[in-house]
Amino acid sequence: MAISKELVDEIFKQFGQDDINKLSIREMGKLVAQIEQKTGVEFIHMEMGVPGLPPLQITVDAEKEALDKGLAALYPDIEGIPFVKNETARFAKLFMDIDVTPLNCIPSVGAMQGSFAALLAAARTNKSKPCTLFIDPGFPVNKSQLQLMRLPFKSFDILENRGEKLRSTLTSFLKEGDICTITYSSPNNPSWINFTEEELQIIGELATQYDVIVVEDLAYFGMDFRKDYSKPGMPPYQPTVAHYTDNYILLLSASKIFSYAGQRIGMMIISESLRTRHYPELKNYFTSDVLGHFIPYGALYATTAGTSHTAQYAFAATLKAVNDGKINFLDALKEYAEKAKRMKEIFLKNGFYIVYKENNDELADGFYFTVAYPNMTSSQLMKNFLYYGLSAISLSITGSKDNHGLRVCVSFVRQEQIQVLAERLKEFSEDMKKNK
Repeated sequence: MAISKELVDEIFKQFGQDDINKLSIREMGKLVAQIEQKTGVEFIHMEMGVPGLPPLQITVDAEKEALDKGLAALYPDIEGIPFVKNETARFAKLFMDIDVTPLNCIPSVGAMQGSFAALLAAARTNKSKPCTLFIDPGFPVNKSQLQLMRLPFKSFDILENRGEKLRSTLTSFLKEGDICTITYSSPNNPSWINFTEEELQIIGELATQYDVIVVEDLAYFGMDFRKDYSKPGMPPYQPTVAHYTDNYILLLSASKIFSYAGQRIGMMIISESLRTRHYPELKNYFTSDVLGHFIPYGALYATTAGTSHTAQYAFAATLKAVNDGKINFLDALKEYAEKAKRMKEIFLKNGFYIVYKENNDELADGFYFTVAYPNMTSSQLMKNFLYYGLSAISLSITGSKDNHGLRVCVSFVRQEQIQVLAERLKEFSEDMKKNK
């Protein structure tokens, strides 16, 4: 059912790019939407990392209750309402086994604003250490944030640096003395690798040794479904660098784990030692040199002046239900793992291979996975996919050094579309073999 190559190419020309790899995720989504509109063919959408499940009813009901109480008319405290701060601190203990107080927990407009504030603050702490170090692949917009702030960054690909290799690679960057922040996500967007305890310990020890802040993105909290992280107060706990250093800022989000992306609610958890630490150079940008005061009253206040009052209430109520053991938030999310397993089998059956794997080659099934096709660059694969009603994004925009792979997101692929995916990938594979 190949779509007209001429039509696809003509629409792509309108984006003013020669290389489809250079399109952002949102631009890719727009390109696909235009092709759908022109052809009437529904695509298998694997490009957007958007939740594909309905929100928890308890979350929706809590926000409705907050609206009925008139909270929409009131500004929330810039540091967050007590309800959400208290429940976040409980969540940190029950599901990560880390001890923080409500003072360490500050809501943000999604994890996106949390990363913006954390990266900005860290870069202002020491003028001789302006660089963020990304352990790639990662979410490309984090680099866009730094570019917007005109802040430098460096990066390396985790693919060939797993286990003890990570120590020497990290050390080679940190010993240069210009790194203020190490940042990554785990489970990882886009590769879905999960940092091991050994790797987290290496990151934590080096962060302490070189006095670097770790910004750990936990947007996909607990979604390594090989272990059950859903029982409050019981091991196993979500792996985190917070077990190995006090130099951490953790980012939580309601978008994926509670399917509440539309309300843009997230949380920063800042260690006590960082929250209370004095950085004299912050006085060049703000009235206080205390990091835990600069982040809410400097960075967050100057951007959004706080986080939605009613969304905080909804997040807090959901956290309370999870903390109390009334709901298992990971149960519904297992649908992502089930779809990923089925979809990966289809890709592998049709001659594709997985780019990023775990150390033992047993990659977890979850929100994302990565694929490549023999003897085809990511740009060629992305473009060819469009002719078969398939869409994904290149790993190159995520900082990956692999120039063949694509990120596949399973969230928007409906169960009934998986058979359609199989048919289109079979046709793709057969056509590629014919054209050799």
